[in-house]
Amino acid sequence: MSSRKGRKDAARVVREQIAREKRRKRTLWTSIAAVLVLVIAGGIGWAVYSSQKSDEFTAPPGANDAGTGIVLGTGPVTIDLYEDYLCPACKQFQQVNGDTLDQLVDEGKAKLVFHPVAFLNRFSTTEYSTRASAASGCAAEDGKFREFTEQLFDRQPPEGGAGLSNDELVDIGAGVGLNRDEFASCVSDGTYRPWTEHVTDEASKAGVTGTPTIKVNGSELQDRSPEGIKSAVEAAGR
Repeated sequence: MSSRKGRKDAARVVREQIAREKRRKRTLWTSIAAVLVLVIAGGIGWAVYSSQKSDEFTAPPGANDAGTGIVLGTGPVTIDLYEDYLCPACKQFQQVNGDTLDQLVDEGKAKLVFHPVAFLNRFSTTEYSTRASAASGCAAEDGKFREFTEQLFDRQPPEGGAGLSNDELVDIGAGVGLNRDEFASCVSDGTYRPWTEHVTDEASKAGVTGTPTIKVNGSELQDRSPEGIKSAVEAAGR
């Protein structure tokens, strides 16, 4: 009797172990399936978000077809200039090369595509890079992008602070001939903030990692002096 009972107990223990192992495996596979569903759903969600993020913007008048920059001039050679309005090196670049770029555009030798990226928001307590770039889009509505950009660099605030206020941006716009009320409404509404995000994202996708970056017909220039820029444009125009 004892021997038979012992065998039954042993068999029961084995069955219970097998049942527990089956339950453990079912739980494991259920968990794995749940994780896979979340990963797939997350991937789909991110893809949808990314596509919407790149599409939901309105480029200002004067932008190129891709909506990544404002086009100045109609020359045969394309100069792409990527700058952040909070970037000290960009201000220095403008002081050294601004007249050269204006001359190349005005003489019909090149068209300048200015990409006002917002790479330096982390160096502002108010996302000044984005606010200034979006305001430049407002300025482009009335054909004052170049003048507004020049003034933004002339009055560039230091990194690490709040930057110019929206009211100060509006004062600058009015000073270059923009209608104060219309420009103020565009700036306060953040009309071109999504455009700034698009410009910045596309610059990153194009391999731009810092500002200023200048390209002539798609090739990045290492010699960013006035002579270097002129030579590159002349060579590209041959």
